[in-house]
Amino acid sequence: MPDLSDAGARFPGYDVLVKRRGVSWNDKTRRVIAERLALGSRPKFFTADEFATVLALADRIVPQDGERAAIPVAVLVDHKLHIARSDGYRRPGMPREREAWRLGLKALDAEAQSACRARFHALPGSDQDALLARMQNGELKDPAWGDMRPETFFKMRLARDLVLAYYAHPSAWSRIGWGGPASPRGYVRMDYDERDPWEAAETRNGNIQAARWKNRLVR
Repeated sequence: MPDLSDAGARFPGYDVLVKRRGVSWNDKTRRVIAERLALGSRPKFFTADEFATVLALADRIVPQDGERAAIPVAVLVDHKLHIARSDGYRRPGMPREREAWRLGLKALDAEAQSACRARFHALPGSDQDALLARMQNGELKDPAWGDMRPETFFKMRLARDLVLAYYAHPSAWSRIGWGGPASPRGYVRMDYDERDPWEAAETRNGNIQAARWKNRLVR
């Protein structure tokens, strides 16, 4: 009986974590990914109330279909802030990463209470989306925002950090067919639409079985 669990996947049968035991990754990559996979489920930077809001935000910004292992987006953002990893730059009027997140979450809950009489994480998805759209458009005005513009927080912190956290996880790499850092193996076939044997194979012309077979050989 063929395995159809990933029949709708663009890169069926591909699991980037197979590479961690082969020659495609070096020891540094293995250590970084092992640390990333070992993160727990509880926040170390956010309070419990803040973390509930971040979980809700992750569900709206990077919803997941449940077909593969869930990516702990909120935990990855929490970890970045816990270890004080900085982007190295910030827009005028934007506080540093930690302060910006605390201020933004407080202001978002204040907006939710004012508009819907509930904290953001307790709202229906449609109400959450409406508030996020107003934030993106710069239409939120609660004094809790202070000098930080809501649309800048949305663009430079909220959406950016959540999306980057999503694509920092190996499960996302498997979904998009990425092999992880190219060191030390690199790539040889550099012309358009060419594929090295250690890269993921994409389904072509609906031939899922052919792509799945090639992906079982990727190392």
